[in-house]
Amino acid sequence: MNWVLKKFEELNIKELYKILQMRSEVFVLEQECPYQDCDGKDEKSYHLFLEDNGDILCYLRIIPKGISYDEVSIGRVLVSKDRRKKGLAREMMLIAIDFIDRKLNEKSIRISAQRYLVDFYKCVGFKEVSDVYLEDGIEHVEMLYSK
Repeated sequence: MNWVLKKFEELNIKELYKILQMRSEVFVLEQECPYQDCDGKDEKSYHLFLEDNGDILCYLRIIPKGISYDEVSIGRVLVSKDRRKKGLAREMMLIAIDFIDRKLNEKSIRISAQRYLVDFYKCVGFKEVSDVYLEDGIEHVEMLYSK
């Protein structure tokens, strides 16, 4: 198993296909939430994932500041169903936060978190900064990480 961090243009076709397939499985099918996943932000983002023998076990994207928010953002955070509750999401978030701090030299990260995951994001340093709102029919809250 190895962690991979690539800009969009560095992804090969197979990696991109598996990422989009996994995002569709989790966010559209599993959560029963039809929405436009390909939103034009992928091309400008960094893509972090854990790869094992060609399979992607978990994934997130890091969106540069000025695209979703004034701050850098992390989104599309997911772990494959059979790999959940093993600490991969936490490890992946810490890798992303470290990359944002050290390589992008950014100290603040804003996310739109599904409400049921607020405690998870708090455990890696995020704080709630908004009231609950609906996004694609799912309760969310904005959260901010500041170093």
